[in-house]
Order: sequence, then structure tokens, then C-alpha cells
Amino acid sequence: MPKRNALISVTDKENIVEFAKRLVALDFDIIASGGTAKLLESSGVKVTSTAEVINIYARDILKKNNIKITPEIEHSLGGAILDHRVVTLSREIHGGILARKDHMEELSKLMIPWIDLICVDFYPFEKTIAKPGITMYEAIEQDDVGGPTMIHSAAKGAQEGRIVIGDPKDREEVLLLLEQSPDHDLTQEKKNELASKADYIVSRYCMMVSTYRSDRNFVGMFGEKVAACKYGENAHQTPAALYSNGSNDPLALDQFKVIEGMLPSYNNYCDIYRMTQIATHIAGAFDKNTKKVPLMAIGVKHGNPCGTAIGTNPKQVLKKMMSGDPLSIFGGLVMTNFPIDEKLVGELTGKMLDGIIAPSFSFDAIEKLKRKGNKCRFVVNKELLKLSQKSIDTTPYFRYVRGGFLEQPNYTFVIDLKAPEIKQYGKISQSQKNDLLLAWAVGSTSNSNTISIVKNGQLIGNGVGQQDRVGAAKLAIERAKRSKHILTGASAFSDSFFPFPDAPEVLIKAGIKTILTTSGSVKDDLTINLCKKKNTGLIMIPDALGRGFFGH
Repeated sequence: MPKRNALISVTDKENIVEFAKRLVALDFDIIASGGTAKLLESSGVKVTSTAEVINIYARDILKKNNIKITPEIEHSLGGAILDHRVVTLSREIHGGILARKDHMEELSKLMIPWIDLICVDFYPFEKTIAKPGITMYEAIEQDDVGGPTMIHSAAKGAQEGRIVIGDPKDREEVLLLLEQSPDHDLTQEKKNELASKADYIVSRYCMMVSTYRSDRNFVGMFGEKVAACKYGENAHQTPAALYSNGSNDPLALDQFKVIEGMLPSYNNYCDIYRMTQIATHIAGAFDKNTKKVPLMAIGVKHGNPCGTAIGTNPKQVLKKMMSGDPLSIFGGLVMTNFPIDEKLVGELTGKMLDGIIAPSFSFDAIEKLKRKGNKCRFVVNKELLKLSQKSIDTTPYFRYVRGGFLEQPNYTFVIDLKAPEIKQYGKISQSQKNDLLLAWAVGSTSNSNTISIVKNGQLIGNGVGQQDRVGAAKLAIERAKRSKHILTGASAFSDSFFPFPDAPEVLIKAGIKTILTTSGSVKDDLTINLCKKKNTGLIMIPDALGRGFFGH
């Protein structure tokens, strides 16, 4: 196979020397720009600089006419100009990337090398704009033009057999495939796959710049398919898939790995997402208010928690979570922030769980909890061991609507019971406050309107998705009673204010002793007076600050 040319121009230089040396061993000649060329040369790799390639035809004419190439002529012929703003934007570089096979004669006349492999990444614009105090000028200076242009050209040129690498993560895979191939080449299918990814990377990068400089007047959603689902919410909704936006968030759904059982369904992924919201808000609430994140177990069915518990003993936490609403947890999913071993298996059996998500599992636990047909998914993410306030998702939240989408900041609020805006009426013990924190975390991440009831660190009733507060209160109480829980002494959270004291009255009659809600009703005084009269502890936070509507 004749020698081939590889163009390398990268910002991420990790392992790039080894990458180039292995290409040389595969009979590639290396072309590189600027700092990449200097690094490779200093490491013993023979390199042709892009400056040498640019205007190589003009150089040849000058040489044939015995015209000495002075520094001034050299500067005008090639290399970086305009303080390095223009480096690779030339017909020689892009001709070598874009030419078709039937252009070979013309390339030869122009002395432009055919480029077979292009490995390019971009200036770190995303990291730049994340820095505090960065100015628009400083940000735009890190808007790469040459890199995306080369990668886009290379993606088009891939139809002629070129290999384009726009993601540093793909370098090692490409090398291995080249090394293992008898002809040291990739299949056209793989080349097209890399080219598609290259165009995606360019599009995402350009959209990021546009979003930043337009102050979010222009936004886009980008993703790479990381998992296919058998179908969507219903069997007729196909195809369906999970996409990753490449955030590297350790709690992103693509970071949850199935180690046993079927791949998650579309609905499973929705439930796992909801559980990450619940878990991080439980962690955030206790981290902020008590400086200690408890052990937790969360059970979810159809997007809402039907069992949640906290404590210090994993066996007891699981037992309380599973007995919170034992009818609803059947066929649900469970998430914990502690490992699952064989000692805990007994608390999780008998409910035909669709999946268990934990930091890790012992082999024996998996063997004992397996379901016929691998229908119980065992999913791990070690980040669950380290939940805190910092774990809460801060990325903007998108929601499709017909003809477009809605965007809002994510739900990042964490209640602080010591905040000056908080008003407390009556005596409330620390254990009751802990119950209120759990009720708040559950209720503010359940479909509103919600009233959540907690007792002794256990969710015993969750009245979600109701159009009125009285209905939410009655539903939470009904669920608690159905599961044989004693409501006397329990605590309740309402995700917005009570417009009338009727819902608090329903809760108090059922035995609720502490209530956490927001203020903002013109009839707040009626609720306050009712709680005082009934010797019920009440905590209120302004609705504008603490309202917990979620999942409308």
C-alpha cells in the first residue's frame, strides 16, 4: 500500500505523540500545524508543517526561477498569519482534504498532497465561557474557525475514503482498527460513522458559540445515541432511544451501566432520571441543613416516588422504603446510595422489581434477585456514594411542545430551614424537621400538585398530580391508610401554598403534627391560626422562593 498522509492539528495533546508514532509505523507521513508540529518534532516524529504545504506550488515556481525566498516572501507564502488567527484556511490544505479521486491529476500539477487521515480538535470554547468573569471578547477569541472548517471538509471528503477523527476519544479505537486490519484501513461504513460524528461535533460547537453570543436567543439540542429502547412509552411508539449530550455529568443517564439483566426501557430511563432528581434533592436538603447525607432508598413507579426512606442502617432503610406503599412498588424501580449485598436481598424480594440502581452489587445479591427472562435490571453508578448539594443537576431543562420546545433553569432550589425568609409557628423537634426535609425532597420532585407525608424517615403517603390541595391531601392520606400506616405524629409537605385552610384541616384531622408549605395566599392567616389552635407545627417559606412545582 502506498504511503499515506495524516494531518494532525490538536488542542488536546494527550497521547498525541504516541498516536503519531503509531501512524508512522502504519506508513503514514505526518503533516501538522503550529504547536502540534513542534511537539511532534521535539519528540522525534518526522513532520511536514502545514506552512510547508501551503503555497507549495508557488514555492516551486520561485525555486525554478532562482528567486531567493526571503523572510518577507516566506511570511506571505504560508504559515500562521494575523497573530495565529489564520493558519490552515488555505486551498492547499482543503484541496488535500476535499479532492475526489478524479482530481488526482490536478492535485499533482498544483503539488497539493492528498490527505488520507485528518485528526483535529478545537479550541476549548466551552471551558473558556465557564470561567468566571470572562468577557465576550475573550470568549470569541477562543472560537475556533480553522479546526471546525477542516473537520467539516474532512467529513465531506470521507466519501472518497478519508478517515476523520474529531473526538479525541476515538483516536485509540481508530489506531487499533488500522493496526488490526490486513490493509491497515477502515471499512467505508466506519469512515462514514466517523464522518457523521465529525459533522455532529462541528454543529454542536458552532451552536454553542451562537447560544453564548446571542445570550440564549438561539439554542439547540444535540445528542449522540447511546442506547436503543425496544419502544417508547407505548409499544407502538418506535423507534425510541437514549441520547447523550456529552456533558460528562457523572449522574447523566449514560453513566448508569447495566451489569445484569435487560437494557432499560424508555420508561425505565424516565424513572431513573426522576430518581436522580429525588436522590440529589434529599442529599442536598440534608447536606445543607444537617451537614450529613443519610443512607437512602427510593422506589419509583410511573415517574413518581411510591416509597422512600432514610436512616443509618441499610437493611432498615430498604425495609421502610419497600413497605411505604407495597402495592404501588410492585414492578417498580429502586435506587439506593449504598451497595447491595446478599444480606439485603430479603428486603427486595417479592415485588417483581423492574430494576435496582445502586453504587454496586455483590455477585450473590444479583444471583438471588434475578428475575426470569432477565427482567430485573441491575444498574450501577458509583457516583451515588458521593451525593451532596453539588450533585443537583444545574443544566437548563428542555421540554418538547408542538412546533418547538420550552426551556427553563433546572430545579436547583434546596430549602434551608434556617433561612431568614422562613417563618416557624409552634415547636418542631429535630426529628420532625428531618421528616419535613424528606417530605420536601420527595414532594418537590413529584408531579405537582403534591402533598407528601413522612413519618420517622419513611414516606408513607404521596398524593401527586392533583388539581387541588384538598384532593392531594386526601390522596396522600388514603395511600398511607391503605398501606396500614399510622398517621398520628406524621409530617406533611405541600409544594405550594394553601389557598384555604381546608387541606390543612384534612391533614390535621388525620393526625399530621407538622406541616411545611409556602406562603402567598391572601388567607395564610387562616392556615396559621388553624395550626396554632390545633397545636400543629407549621413552617412557611415565601412561594416565590420555595414553591416546588415539578413535572407539569
